[in-house]
Amino acid sequence: MAIDTGSDVTWLQCRPCVSCYPQSDPIFNPAASATYKPLACSSRQCAALDVATCFRGSCLYEVSYGDGSYTIGNFATETISFGSSGSVAGVAIGCGHDNEGLFSGSAGLLGLGGGLLSLPSQIQATSFSYCLVNRDSSSSSTLEFNSTEPADSVVAPMLTNSRMDTFYYVGLTGISVGGRALNVRPRQFAIGRRGSGGVIVDSGTTVTRFPTAVYSELRDAFRSMSRNLRFAGGFSLMDTCYDLSSVSRARVPTMSFQFAGGKTLPLQPRNYLIPVDNRGKHCFAFAATTGSMSIIGNVQQEGTRVSYNLAKKYIAFSPNKC
Repeated sequence: MAIDTGSDVTWLQCRPCVSCYPQSDPIFNPAASATYKPLACSSRQCAALDVATCFRGSCLYEVSYGDGSYTIGNFATETISFGSSGSVAGVAIGCGHDNEGLFSGSAGLLGLGGGLLSLPSQIQATSFSYCLVNRDSSSSSTLEFNSTEPADSVVAPMLTNSRMDTFYYVGLTGISVGGRALNVRPRQFAIGRRGSGGVIVDSGTTVTRFPTAVYSELRDAFRSMSRNLRFAGGFSLMDTCYDLSSVSRARVPTMSFQFAGGKTLPLQPRNYLIPVDNRGKHCFAFAATTGSMSIIGNVQQEGTRVSYNLAKKYIAFSPNKC
């Protein structure tokens, strides 16, 4: 399963498939489950969906994502088991019969957002945490509920946006490159009065996105301190890449995020300069967005245990605590 803190609905690929990912991926067969129960159109869970319709008395869901991916199917309840830690009955999930986009390789998605239909909300978790392994790793990432974050974590306040309950907003106040603070104002990271802007932590977004003015300041500072590296144009969303094929060890500027309360989270080079081919091309893993919202993506979270304390409203970052 892919874990996504930027959405709420948990769904699985389901038989019968109109369109499913390759058959080698696990595909759930609801007919083989004694605890699978379709939800009625009149159910509160169906009413909580952003997009829903009714077919022969059963609730159908549809969820679309920012990259164009989507899933459509039946909305139902099922018993969710957590290894030997127990199980929870009656959890609303999507049984996806038509799944299109960039989820190939996973059996579905765990919605870990802050809305009523998210998995943490439904199982009444007071906290959860995960540690994302490198995308080339053969190991699985880990996900824990109701665990305590490491004592030396960098703790940042979790902010509330009254217009958006799904996203987890964090109090980012600044960014440093090479030990120098960028010339960006804290208000460029603030949540607007109408719910626009702000900074969210999203495990479902790959590279970190900043509004154009902030990104330009960040990119230019990094480029100016990386003139020792061979520039290699851009790749996909990323416009700053380097050819490191001829070097065994590259010197790159340091980077860190500053959070409200004076806490600083240093990033490792693997969190901001990533390989994009097998020929030594590495790219600066940030991109601009035309919107006002900033997104801390999963590349910047790799190798760090990220803990969401839902009861006390903070997010904790614990590098190398996986």
